Amino acid sequence: MRTIDAAVLVAASALVGYALVGCGRRSSSAVLASPTRTPGVLNAEVTQSTIVSTICKHGWTGTVRPSTSYTSALKARQMAEYGEAGPPTGYQEDHLISLELGGDPTDPRNLWPEPYPRASQVDRIENELNARVCSGALSLADAQRRESALKHDYG
Repeated sequence: MRTIDAAVLVAASALVGYALVGCGRRSSSAVLASPTRTPGVLNAEVTQSTIVSTICKHGWTGTVRPSTSYTSALKARQMAEYGEAGPPTGYQEDHLISLELGGDPTDPRNLWPEPYPRASQVDRIENELNARVCSGALSLADAQRRESALKHDYG
């Protein structure tokens, strides 16, 4: 049995991601992260040399995750800034650079209102990127760039 090449796995993951976002089409209900409002901000404590004790340590994100009272208030404010009038329960206040990839937990420039079900789909992609960083298959910086591009280009 042949071993599947890492490049093939990357390509397959990209195609799955592409399919999840509608094969390159942006739906009218998509909310793209604004590069000016939400450029993404990194957590200075997370670097390539600290990933073993931070993002690759089981339960670490729970130690830095902001309270729901903070994110709920921010979500209401940012929904207005983004022109979103739907119910707040239809959105997740999401980190542009996820906590799993070393994003800043509380900086408003790293948070934005991402609608469901897209928010749930992106959570799976974030977890896959984290696994690749922690296995050494992808650098932290490359994973952060990919996540930022995904959310700015496809929501």
